Amino acid sequence: MNGGDGGDVAAAPAGPPPPLEWKFSQVFGERTAGEEVQEVDIISAIEFDKSGDHLATGDRGGRVVLFERTDTKENIGSQRELERMDYSVSRHPEFRYKTEFQSHEPEFDYLKSLEIEEKINKIRWCQSSNGALFLLSTNDKTIKYWKVQEKKVKKISEMNIDPSRAVGNGSVASSSVSSSPKQCLANGGYADRSVNCLSNDLSFPPGGFSSLRLPVVVTSNETSLVARCRRVYAHAHDYHINSISNNSDGETFISADDLRINLWNLEISNQSFNIVDVKPTNMEDLTEVITSAEFHPSHCNTLAYSSSKGSIRLVDLRQSALCDSHSKLFEEQEAPGSRSFFTEIIASISDIKFSKDGRYILSRDYMTLKLWDINMDSGPVSTFQVHEYLRPKLCDLYENDSIFDKFECCLSGDGLRVATGSYSNLFRVFGCAAGTTEANTLEASKNPMRRQVQTPSRPSRSLSSSITRVVRRGSESPGVDANGNSFDFTTKLLHLAWHPTENSIACAAANSLYMYYA
Repeated sequence: MNGGDGGDVAAAPAGPPPPLEWKFSQVFGERTAGEEVQEVDIISAIEFDKSGDHLATGDRGGRVVLFERTDTKENIGSQRELERMDYSVSRHPEFRYKTEFQSHEPEFDYLKSLEIEEKINKIRWCQSSNGALFLLSTNDKTIKYWKVQEKKVKKISEMNIDPSRAVGNGSVASSSVSSSPKQCLANGGYADRSVNCLSNDLSFPPGGFSSLRLPVVVTSNETSLVARCRRVYAHAHDYHINSISNNSDGETFISADDLRINLWNLEISNQSFNIVDVKPTNMEDLTEVITSAEFHPSHCNTLAYSSSKGSIRLVDLRQSALCDSHSKLFEEQEAPGSRSFFTEIIASISDIKFSKDGRYILSRDYMTLKLWDINMDSGPVSTFQVHEYLRPKLCDLYENDSIFDKFECCLSGDGLRVATGSYSNLFRVFGCAAGTTEANTLEASKNPMRRQVQTPSRPSRSLSSSITRVVRRGSESPGVDANGNSFDFTTKLLHLAWHPTENSIACAAANSLYMYYA
């Protein structure tokens, strides 16, 4: 996949990388057997930041939960010590809960008589600065820009009242208070009895105070994480937002709904520019909608968006202000005679991702993963069959609406592997380097290799093009899953993310976040 071997001409060509053996790392929010999952707790978005030191999840209840990596901060000495210990060989990412905040609340659009769900559709990390973390989160209509920062806790001190006794007004009792009352008669104090004021529990010493000390607010050494909404980008989408993506310039981002893509500046929340509009003059002429959009990782003028017809369009922002005409179109021609009622439904692309170097685009439709070279628009470089054994069941999947499930996809940082989810809480990891047959089926549980089945011998290859195109199926069995069990359409693994620099995957199974490494 990484074009050109770049090595010595006389050297023997390197073979494909060996298949990875995946191991369980961590789980957050694990359910006990028989425990009912609350709808609001189901995870709906996962995203690593660029460094891989932070992970964010969003759920259907509008909450964003942040996790931070711990294995890079603790028990690490100098670079020389690390090299001596060969620390990187045994190390794998470990995370801990950092903080959470309520990003979105349920709303009601009175003009359209529509309820707006609080569910988080997408999370994207922005550039951090001064030790603060910044991220974008969106529900169906509103995007928010959040700043998460450690702040020192302020406390009240130097008061007259003894904190151990002043529990009547709550906040005083929990503050750090220093008092030095003097026993004397002053300001009308009573020497023979205590005077109760404000509360029965708050008592003055016999004789009262000689002088009144005003409370002083001091900054303690304790810190707490504070999430603050810096900006709200609202009222720019008539249809549900399906994607947000940061630009590599660090200043702008895009948001996409079914018919439009808008370009925003992070600093300006009351204005956006419509850069793609596929809405026809007459809505009866509508044949396709936008399903996903993403900026190129390094070219700030390039973005790609996918459609419900299975095509991907590459857009150059330098061409015109309104980018209705694409610079490149990627779509696979359907085989003659293969068209059925479900053809267009399963061709709809649910997610696209650029590789780290920007050379490839990974797309996920209902049945397959496709890897596209942006320099070759004649067809995908590789096609990976995710759950081909479901093809005979498309009628049932249509009846229970599962055929409209939107699965996400991800690439490894080195570009050698791709991953996506399936049903029964399974996810698939495929190798995409030349010559590899790697195709793993893993389960989101503490024993991920439990469902592993040996993959078929060689992938089938099409010789119709000068560039080899690969179709890899992995473990297949008609009517049942990879372990011979009946398939469970209610447990679906829609959301997953690959660590940007290491072979580590985070995936969501209902309200549980599972992490694996290899």
